[in-house]
Amino acid sequence: MQDYNGNNQRDRKQGVRRPTNGQPQRRRPANGQRRPSGQPGPRGQQRPLNAPKRPNTAPKARPKKKAKKKKWKIALFVVELLVIFILVGVCWAMSKANKIQHVKITEEEKKEELAIDEGIMESEALKGYRNIALFGVDSREGQLDKSTRTDTIMIASINLDTKEVKLVSVYRDTWLNLSTDSYNKANSAYAKGGYKQAIAMLNMNFDLNIEDFVTIGFDGLIDVIDAVGGIEIDVKEAEIPHINSYQISMVGHPTGELNANGEPNYTAVAGVEYIPVTKSGTQTLNGLQATAYARVRYVGSDLERASRQRTVLTKVAKKAMTLNPATLNKIADAVFPKVMTSLELSEILDLLKDIASYDIGETTGFPFEDHIVPNGHVGSASVVVPVDLEKNVSLLHEFLFGEENYTPSDTVKKCSKKIASDTGISYNGE
Repeated sequence: MQDYNGNNQRDRKQGVRRPTNGQPQRRRPANGQRRPSGQPGPRGQQRPLNAPKRPNTAPKARPKKKAKKKKWKIALFVVELLVIFILVGVCWAMSKANKIQHVKITEEEKKEELAIDEGIMESEALKGYRNIALFGVDSREGQLDKSTRTDTIMIASINLDTKEVKLVSVYRDTWLNLSTDSYNKANSAYAKGGYKQAIAMLNMNFDLNIEDFVTIGFDGLIDVIDAVGGIEIDVKEAEIPHINSYQISMVGHPTGELNANGEPNYTAVAGVEYIPVTKSGTQTLNGLQATAYARVRYVGSDLERASRQRTVLTKVAKKAMTLNPATLNKIADAVFPKVMTSLELSEILDLLKDIASYDIGETTGFPFEDHIVPNGHVGSASVVVPVDLEKNVSLLHEFLFGEENYTPSDTVKKCSKKIASDTGISYNGE
């Protein structure tokens, strides 16, 4: 049977190509040899039945194009999602960061005002660490800069490789060089020259390279502790009346009278403005109670007070590391308006992003236990004496950076001699 082009129907079934120009289709001989040019094969010749079918190698362009297009749409969708997530994250971070009192310390200020020794800046031992000063101030009006004394002075040293964080409390009454070659209690540096002078004091006396700080008012600490759901503290019987007294002083109203220690008296309504602590032992304290606990001064020495502060800060940090993003967001809302810091937004985000990977390591106080006189005197002032500063700085570098037998700088040696002269207490080398 022939079709309208005169081709045999069987030829169509056997795969014979139909001419498009009216000319007969050329075929390759069965022996696989090329036919001489200009010699067409016999028209209508039947293909041998045992000849293998020619594979159809023509690409299926249309389906491939569709698959490609589909993959491209998926890739584009993923990219768009990532961009959206990034934009949302940036907007969230900016909304939080705008609540922080951010201050920028310029490179020029770092060189001229933070008292970082040139040799310390080049120290190989300190290059693997990030050291940040932490200040806690007692300010009722939200004043986080000058004219307020620091109840808490800490150094947070972060090992950049292991993510271990070590905390050192500097006892507030420690007799030190205030970075101006005038000597006084450590907590007066912030009151006189704000965060810059307080950082410079730490760098000059301890051979450190601190360039950044975080200052928080006690109202901010209260909100943080409440946001994490309170913290467990082992309260001693002797601490209870002082915890309640500090609670009243933080939320109460002045009576116009002074107490036995010469401090203003306050009054507050129990059960309404504050919840009294009524028993000793391990218990969950709320933000106000735990902050009052950290401020207790008259049970033990300044050393025990600093130890209480480290306990509170460590417990808050460890609990925060286990919290979900919604709770961390709540903490940020509560505390950021009551924080002043030199840390950039990107640095804050990095710290928050990696919070679960940090490990709160050892904590200690400065001066060290076997090299301290907690009740020394300079004139009529009761002070904490480092015995001597050189030895304490050597121990500090061993504790923070693993530097054994560290030799302090000439600046530290000079400060050490002046402190010994002022206090009448010197190191006998034992």
